[in-house]
Amino acid sequence: MTQRGASVTQLLRAWSAGDDDALGQALPLVDADLRRLARRYMARERVSHTLQATALVNEVFLRLCDARELSWKDRAHFLGISARLMRRILVDHARSRDSRKRGGGAQRVDLDERLLVSPEPAVDLVALDRALESFATVDARKSRVVELRFFGGLSVEETAEVLHVSAETVKRDWRLAKLWLRRALEQDAV
Repeated sequence: MTQRGASVTQLLRAWSAGDDDALGQALPLVDADLRRLARRYMARERVSHTLQATALVNEVFLRLCDARELSWKDRAHFLGISARLMRRILVDHARSRDSRKRGGGAQRVDLDERLLVSPEPAVDLVALDRALESFATVDARKSRVVELRFFGGLSVEETAEVLHVSAETVKRDWRLAKLWLRRALEQDAV
């Protein structure tokens, strides 16, 4: 673990133990990482999306403030939780937007070609979330790989670090998850 990673881990653990200032000290150390995650998420959203990357980071921070009871393992665990929170925020936003539209379809976001195996250029974010939730009941780790790689924009190596598995395991899980999700999304579209 790097010195920076060790500092973040110590501060997160101190915060969980009751040190109110520790989270404020940890955030500048991970701010660039959170903004990078947010930019990757927002790059997949429509241009007219009402949330901006900064707002997404701020919303994650607010939700983290309510997650004091988490037992933080390390910096990678923090980034994994943050990626999951960003996904939840965007899916909640899409659901809220769709519920306001009578007869409107769900928000569509472009998926990168690494996730999509079919020629379909975009996928319904709410449908993808449903598929991932379903997939998590079948194989939680592969579902997390998709969440971290696609939604969080983490590299194979970063994903392996968060999940405490080898890079080869992440690559294998990524390939199998894409196939499973492709089938699930195709069935959902029918």
